[in-house]
Amino acid sequence: MEWLTLAGFCAFLFYFGLGAFGLVGADEPRYAQVPREMLERHNWVTPFLYGHAWLEKPVLYYWQAMVCYKIFGVSDWVARLPSAMDATAMVVAIYLFFRQFRRGFQLDAALITATSAGVIGLARSASTDMPLAATFTIALVAWLAWYEGGRRRWLLVFYFFLALATLAKGPVAVVLAGIIILLFAVAWRNLRLVGQTLWWPGVLLFFAAALPWYIAAQRENPGFFHSFIIEQNFARFSTNLYHHVQPWWYFVPVLLLAIAPWTFLVAAGFAGAVRRWKREPDEEDRSIPADSFFLTWITVVLVFFSASQSKLPAYILPAVPACAMLLADHLQRLIVAGKRPHTAWLVLHAATAGGVMGPALLVAYIALGQKATGQALIIAIVVSAAMFLAILITLARRGVRVLRFITLIPVILAVALILRLGSSPLDRTQSARPVAQELAGMETAKLPVATFNATRETEYGLAFYRNQVVSNYNRGEIPAGQHLLVAREGSEDQLKALLPERRISHLGGLPTERLEYFWVSAPGMAMPGMKHQ
Repeated sequence: MEWLTLAGFCAFLFYFGLGAFGLVGADEPRYAQVPREMLERHNWVTPFLYGHAWLEKPVLYYWQAMVCYKIFGVSDWVARLPSAMDATAMVVAIYLFFRQFRRGFQLDAALITATSAGVIGLARSASTDMPLAATFTIALVAWLAWYEGGRRRWLLVFYFFLALATLAKGPVAVVLAGIIILLFAVAWRNLRLVGQTLWWPGVLLFFAAALPWYIAAQRENPGFFHSFIIEQNFARFSTNLYHHVQPWWYFVPVLLLAIAPWTFLVAAGFAGAVRRWKREPDEEDRSIPADSFFLTWITVVLVFFSASQSKLPAYILPAVPACAMLLADHLQRLIVAGKRPHTAWLVLHAATAGGVMGPALLVAYIALGQKATGQALIIAIVVSAAMFLAILITLARRGVRVLRFITLIPVILAVALILRLGSSPLDRTQSARPVAQELAGMETAKLPVATFNATRETEYGLAFYRNQVVSNYNRGEIPAGQHLLVAREGSEDQLKALLPERRISHLGGLPTERLEYFWVSAPGMAMPGMKHQ
């Protein structure tokens, strides 16, 4: 029954409606395009983007997407499938760990992880963030299983998945895992753990799994080491080379949002773990509580990325599963001891869980950048308030044991509402898919496409959906022949001044993205009929 429950929630939270809206942002379409080009070239070593080697990220996500493309064909939802599968594997690993070492709370731990906002969001994203978080989490859970159970086979699992994490996003996985284990050992005055972890069969397995691709990539691309290791890792961490600067405290609110709706209960679990750590006697290794390991894990990830000069929201994802496991461990301790969280924590949790309904009901207004109507605001407030009261009353009457179930209700409803009410607005405001579909319906659909004064999100999205290199007027890439042009609204006068020797015909536009479409002739070419099919 538990397996069916877990499968059902993962299917809905991670897979249902994966293609409800198109690829968004600048990264999703690029990550989706790279495995397509690798597949077309039959090259499983060098990532390619728009015909050139693109060495910003390692290859794990691309391999996963290539296999998915081979099975299901190339599309946006298939590009997101690897992240959904990785999220599922991570949730299952947490379930299995708790079933072995925290029996009775395995479903709680798994579903708290699965229903965290950061996990749901990035499980539906074509990116390398979930592959890293999932493999890194499985690796550290395996290490903890070895620590608690003493069986060295778990160290082999640890090293294998750490190798996969290194193939997902680079050496950051090894650095984080090393710091977490070292600080945990230092804090408990047990440095023997470090030596015991450095078990030579596991180390050999790590190198056997991770090194071959790195060696092959360097052989095929002599600039790989400098481009990936120096620029994409060291320079990204230590400088503002990629213009992602944020204040030092940036990841604190990001993490609090990423673990919603469990935010306040995780805070309670964090505080409880700190108190237990302070008063725990210095005993033998196996008596040390696992919650202190989760505490170290969360703190290291938070501090490490806060120290980075380059900050993006998804960087914090590896801390989210640790937060979920810390909370599950905390709840088990309370229930076994016949206690319950402080009433204030439960009130705050009920407010957060009920409060997710408001943004979900208003998602269309948020996506379109419009002010919500008075009626829509009232409905959102009333529904959120009703959900808050229902959760609070249920917890008061039935106790903490129903916490998981009562919290799942607003999460499921919120995801359903976002997919139902928000898919079309998100598609029309955040994705190039509608633009590509409109261009595909024109008689001139097979012409090359260029952009002018448009965002890079539009440029990269069109490149994926049309599977062609998109020229950019702003970089001086003006095609010599006739072509289609996607430009920001109000650019027609600039275009006529820029291209006085060419004929320009307005074809339409997408007001929600403030874009217009034009046919641009070759120099001296007559204008053809501009009828839609």
